[in-house]
Amino acid sequence: MTTINATLLSMVILHNEETDEVLLLDRPSEAGFPGYIGPGGKIELTESFTEGAVRELYEETGFIVYPTDLIFKGIDEFIIPEENYRYIVFNYVAHSFSGAPHESPPEGKLHWVKRSAATELPMQNWFQERFPKFFEEGTFEVSIEYEKHSEIPVKLTKRTLG
Repeated sequence: MTTINATLLSMVILHNEETDEVLLLDRPSEAGFPGYIGPGGKIELTESFTEGAVRELYEETGFIVYPTDLIFKGIDEFIIPEENYRYIVFNYVAHSFSGAPHESPPEGKLHWVKRSAATELPMQNWFQERFPKFFEEGTFEVSIEYEKHSEIPVKLTKRTLG
């Protein structure tokens, strides 16, 4: 059996159902993944996926959710076979949260935006495509395989489950 090198991450979209707004980060280019994106980051070795999502959300935004507030929406994975590497993102949405935003968030500026207008903002193509899936029934799975040093996928698998 081959050992796989992987990075596990989470992303949480906060959704205010009363205003139909979502919280997004506007990340600068130097932070990587520039443009609007959901808060999230690396899951630590000793954390469950939901514990990592809760921690990352708080660190990046100041908002508090509990693991039971998270609704699992799906998995994104980006694979580079030549490097034996997988980058796996566990995606969640939360409609219940508390707290207040950080005044100077570490990853970029926080913005509450209308859900219907979110995909019109500058963002990575992959996030623009996935964003509506956070609000659809069921869960999603997206797996993209790349050749080393290429941004063009060689294999793409998409599924909606449940």
